[in-house]
Amino acid sequence: MGNPSRKETSDNLRIRDVWAENLDQEFEIIREIVERYPFIAMDTEFPGVVARPVGNFKNSGEYQYQTLRCNVDMLKLIQLGLTFCDADGNLPRDEKDEFCVWQFNFREFSLKDDMYAQDSIELLKTSGIDFQALQDHGIEIQRFGELLMSSGVILNDEVHWMTFHSGYDFGYLLKVLTCQPLPEGEEDFFNLLKIYFPRIYDMKYLMKFCDSLHGGLNKLAEQLDVQRIGPQHQAGSDSLLTCTTFFELMHNYFGPNSDLGDVEKYVGILYGLGEDGDGEAHRGI
Repeated sequence: MGNPSRKETSDNLRIRDVWAENLDQEFEIIREIVERYPFIAMDTEFPGVVARPVGNFKNSGEYQYQTLRCNVDMLKLIQLGLTFCDADGNLPRDEKDEFCVWQFNFREFSLKDDMYAQDSIELLKTSGIDFQALQDHGIEIQRFGELLMSSGVILNDEVHWMTFHSGYDFGYLLKVLTCQPLPEGEEDFFNLLKIYFPRIYDMKYLMKFCDSLHGGLNKLAEQLDVQRIGPQHQAGSDSLLTCTTFFELMHNYFGPNSDLGDVEKYVGILYGLGEDGDGEAHRGI
């Protein structure tokens, strides 16, 4: 993995907002580019965490998964950001020679009718998300799931998913793709995840092996001297920051000349879940 040949700036990058009216058109483009740009950074916006499971759990990973499951099953996806690039971090360009990032806006969530965490929604409002526009013009989630399934992005072991602390992100996507609640058990969740998303890299997990790195995505980007383009807490900008940060992380800490070696040995592990969640028994609230 190398460094991009040309850097994105606020002047040469376009976040392509996807609504119901241009959904089919944008997926046509995605189907055309995924073979050439098979590295995909992903981020979602959702209504926060509103519930915690009660009981005894064999370890912290099981507790975290059951927390994830009950919230994803109850709540609704608000936005999804996808940034496509090649193995060197180069993004696709449109007919105006602008770099492209996709931001999908969904209509299902309602401030009036649905549960949410107040602090999460206030953060999204402050970041510029227009909830009325989502209801008026947003994408119908089932139609999105159908198009995503046939896009070449899913069920493809040539696609590399670059993420940060992404258990909830993948939980929502699996819910959309299967039209089912999440599996009751964590092992079944990971079996399903491996089918739909065979190659996942979670930077929050990778950071555990990089002594000097800590914090959330913004802090990691700052430590690696990566600049954000676009508003924080909107999925398009967050997915682009995930992409550029991932390649800086690879360049600085992983690879044949690194003590950590090839990042492939860390594929498929999500921070705090599964292999990373094994530990002592945990009691829920």
